[in-house]
Amino acid sequence: MTWISIIALVLFCIVKVLMTCLPTGAVEWLLGKYKLHMKLSNDHTDILYNGRKIEGDTKADILNHFNQAIVREKYSLYPGSEDSYLYPENADYSLTIHTKAGKKEWKLLLSSYKDRIDVVKQYKNKIVVYSTYPFELDLDKMNKA
Repeated sequence: MTWISIIALVLFCIVKVLMTCLPTGAVEWLLGKYKLHMKLSNDHTDILYNGRKIEGDTKADILNHFNQAIVREKYSLYPGSEDSYLYPENADYSLTIHTKAGKKEWKLLLSSYKDRIDVVKQYKNKIVVYSTYPFELDLDKMNKA
């Protein structure tokens, strides 16, 4: 009976140490699953502005600004308030980003205002809305693309 208690205690201690000291890769994977603001890659991303696809340096510039953006606040989404975020009326400009992260395909709607940029993240029928600090984009460059 004593050996069973000792073995159970040792196994419990090993499990406890493994749970509290996870490797860095495992921690990053777990945090990445619940991250609000995702980092976008140039390969699996399409950006649309006024129905036209943006390519080249302008696309890389937009993705660079988006990846460096800092989340300002997450909005609570109430039933019936989705349309105000999906179809903004007072936005300076709106971008639509289609991207693929792993097996999931995401649709991001960026609506720019003077003091913030609202990001609507859609996956299937789930919607998450948050705002970031504004970043400067050259609209003339996007119109020419």
